[in-house]
Amino acid sequence: MRNHILKVAERLFYDEGIRAVGIDRIVAEADIAKATLYRHFPAKTDLVAAYLKARNQRVLEAMGQIAVTDRASPAERIRTIFRTLHEKADTPSFRGCAFMLALAESEGTPEVVAIAREHKSVVRQILLELCRDFAREPERLSRRIALCYEGALATIAVDRDPGAAQVALDIVNALVEADSATPDP
Repeated sequence: MRNHILKVAERLFYDEGIRAVGIDRIVAEADIAKATLYRHFPAKTDLVAAYLKARNQRVLEAMGQIAVTDRASPAERIRTIFRTLHEKADTPSFRGCAFMLALAESEGTPEVVAIAREHKSVVRQILLELCRDFAREPERLSRRIALCYEGALATIAVDRDPGAAQVALDIVNALVEADSATPDP
């Protein structure tokens, strides 16, 4: 039952916003008693935290699978992350980064802030590990790539333009090429 409630809440929170969706709406959509929801999630903040943690796990698993695939170079795996973002963004239901959306609505709720920061930190770590395999300055390059990723997410959310992921990929390609180039003697 917990997973069912969480799936309903995830869909509603992402599609309509955390503030816009009340407990009564989740109860109605999940077709459960309010007491059942509160047995699994004593407060809405608990449900929001569970939603973000589940989303975090899915996103990082998907990104991690791309990062560890052995069929492509590390630079190509980074490119695949951006291509995947473009594919996801090119759907009517894509609203941008769930963590940034939650932060915007959370009014600084400590748990939401902590989950979002942890998510962003792990994304940066994945990119750093990939950059370490080819870049002259992996930390610098990974920070730039992470900023391109976040910028693409924000632009897609605001402008509803999945092409922002391709623009970000073009920038990443230039950054990778510049950082991978043999330095002049």
